[in-house]
Amino acid sequence: MNFFHFIIDCGKITLRGSKTYYAWLTFLVLLIIWGGFGYSAQLSDGLIKTHMRDSVSWAFYIGNFTFLVGIAAAAVMLVIPAYIYNWKPIKEIVIFGELLAVCAVIMCISFIVVDIGRPLRFWHMLPIVGTMNFPYSLLSWDFFALNIYLIINSVVVTYLLYCTFYKKQYNKTFVLWLVLFSIPMAVSIHTVTAFLYNALPARPFWNSALLAPRFLASAFCSGPAILLILFQILRKITKFEIKDEAIWTIAELMVYSMFIYLFFSVAELFKEFYSGTEHVLYWKYLLLGIGDNKELVVYSWSSIIMGCIAFVLFLIPATRKNFITLNIGAVLIYASVYVEKGIALIIPGFTPDVLGQIYVYTPSMTEIRTAVMIFSLGSLVFTILLKIAIAIIFENYNIDSLNQKKEN
Repeated sequence: MNFFHFIIDCGKITLRGSKTYYAWLTFLVLLIIWGGFGYSAQLSDGLIKTHMRDSVSWAFYIGNFTFLVGIAAAAVMLVIPAYIYNWKPIKEIVIFGELLAVCAVIMCISFIVVDIGRPLRFWHMLPIVGTMNFPYSLLSWDFFALNIYLIINSVVVTYLLYCTFYKKQYNKTFVLWLVLFSIPMAVSIHTVTAFLYNALPARPFWNSALLAPRFLASAFCSGPAILLILFQILRKITKFEIKDEAIWTIAELMVYSMFIYLFFSVAELFKEFYSGTEHVLYWKYLLLGIGDNKELVVYSWSSIIMGCIAFVLFLIPATRKNFITLNIGAVLIYASVYVEKGIALIIPGFTPDVLGQIYVYTPSMTEIRTAVMIFSLGSLVFTILLKIAIAIIFENYNIDSLNQKKEN
């Protein structure tokens, strides 16, 4: 009964807000409607409304899916210092990383649904009901890993907010074990996603043992980049205290991830270009172009340049602890990883195709509108969850502060 009242009160919290809050929700709903009409065309006419063809069968949808898996896994960047090293400044804000992970996984599953063409086919992915071909299918492993990770984060967030709402002391052992279990699950969701790529021997561009660690390193850059900006916004629009030390520590952890990611990328490039096998053709298409086909060159080099600039800004303590340069670096690393996952990873894996032909792929308006719909839906869910979390935590924060003053 208490949980039922908790849900009802959470619903009431979402209905209270300023004009800016309602304007933001209205904007997101309008984007969902606009994107939904674009997706309706795909539902009625099929995937022919996209620019995906036999030559490039994975494209914008799967690129966004891969990127969002990294965003979901990035919650571990807060969990490790908070619960493994019991560092209080980050422990106070780790719940926001968990909320981001929940919404990112929801968007991941949404991109899978729109990519399979007919949404009703999704029942094949359901345990017992469908034919998942478990454990031989890597896709079934990915499905299980994503859903287990979603359940863990949802349970942790709901339980912590429930206890905070009723001013109860949460079971530390229960939360600790769930959070500790979420660490290998965060690693697994991006590792299994990488295995989906490099387990395809017919696609030499992805057939690399470094792909999984590169995925993880890039994930631990892009996800925290969102959180860095989010925490600063929360400090401005609420009275919730987020210490500078927490922000700077996250930024410092990102530096290590960026270095590892850049090192792995250089190692991969050296192996391909120094050996000079026929497989270097895909890297040449990505970085240099083949003949007149230079469609991806501007995207690949923009991703590299943005990533290197961000790494320098985060590496130097003076710029890492300056909020202007910190935010510039966060935006650059987010954009760099998004371009790398959305374009520079997918397209060269298919281009040139097995016949040596080059099919120039660009996302159709249907794909763009569908992606806008999913990202807007994820942002709407995240906004609502954030609204609930801030209201509950901030109310508890006020009571605790008042009690401390009375005791003094």
